[in-house]
Amino acid sequence: MKIKVFIFPTMVFLWMILIFASPAHQKVKWKGTIREIDGVTVVNNPKEPMYGEDVFHLEEELSIGEEGKGDEYIFSELRDIAVDDEGTIYILDSNEAHIKVFDKNGNYVKIIGKKGQGPGEMSRPSSLQITPQNEIAVNDSSARKIHFFTLAGKFLHFLSQRNMSFFADPKIDTKENITASYMVMDKEVTYVLKKFNPELKESLPIFSFVVLKYPKIDPFYPRCYWDLIEETNIIWGFNDEYELYIIDSEGKSIKKITREYDPIKITEQEIEIFIEERFGGRENIDSVVRLIWDDHHNPFIYLCVDDMGRIFTRTYEKALESGQYYYDVFDSEGKYMAKIPLKSRPYVIKKGKFYSIEENEEGYQLVKRCAVKWKI
Repeated sequence: MKIKVFIFPTMVFLWMILIFASPAHQKVKWKGTIREIDGVTVVNNPKEPMYGEDVFHLEEELSIGEEGKGDEYIFSELRDIAVDDEGTIYILDSNEAHIKVFDKNGNYVKIIGKKGQGPGEMSRPSSLQITPQNEIAVNDSSARKIHFFTLAGKFLHFLSQRNMSFFADPKIDTKENITASYMVMDKEVTYVLKKFNPELKESLPIFSFVVLKYPKIDPFYPRCYWDLIEETNIIWGFNDEYELYIIDSEGKSIKKITREYDPIKITEQEIEIFIEERFGGRENIDSVVRLIWDDHHNPFIYLCVDDMGRIFTRTYEKALESGQYYYDVFDSEGKYMAKIPLKSRPYVIKKGKFYSIEENEEGYQLVKRCAVKWKI
């Protein structure tokens, strides 16, 4: 009996050590710096995150688009996903020019919109958003319109994009202001990111850069990405550098987030894939075309913010075992918290759910919903 008395507390002690040594209970030390420079909070992150990739896990809950459930569950060309506060899923099919709606259990509900040029009809929509006003906003740059519907599917109105070419990815904030990009086609082609008022009149320039003009082509040209953060603030980044900026509703810079990184080299295979997809082979490239690119990829290629203020950016680094691209995750302060491999890009991360678009072995597009498990 005396032996048991001493073994039991020893086992409990060892068990407690294991529990508190696990990733979920480790006290980690962030190795970056935070400074105030001219009224801007500058968050400089090191190369390595605070936690390992094992702190993030996805458990698949739902798959929409499997063959055999009827035409309502088959998609032509998926472009975007939106999810309302009830968990209802809105899936934008660009080729069919409509939105398919499914309940939180994945059951088909209805279709919103159709192809055409009349009220509530679309040409080739490219993105959608459930706005803070609980409306569906659909960007249809082919028709140069943003269409607005109720969540029930009733058409409300549209905003004209007038003479703006390639109007892209509008984000509507709590004050109904809109952040989006478009191209200015002149002697030079200029990409501009701007904020607009609720009538889609330009109110605030954010960023612009000149794009290479044909016959010069850069397969890996730098791009600008943006999202909303903290209701009316905007986070954006031009990916020639690993720098993210947060501006307030008046356009004032309030935060800059950077991360040290090792550049990823552009491979000959990637170049050949681009040439095959764009031209059908080197022999088909016009003699006037000049392909121009850097030796290395840009540091990130995508940006989104979840409902907890965490920032996700996709990099060109791949996990050795899975071949999946790594996504960097920054917390709401801008601290580099994790580097996680993901099979597909997150379209929505909301209420502990991760929504993405995938393709199965038969070539059918699927919408997946996974439960997000953080071990932090």
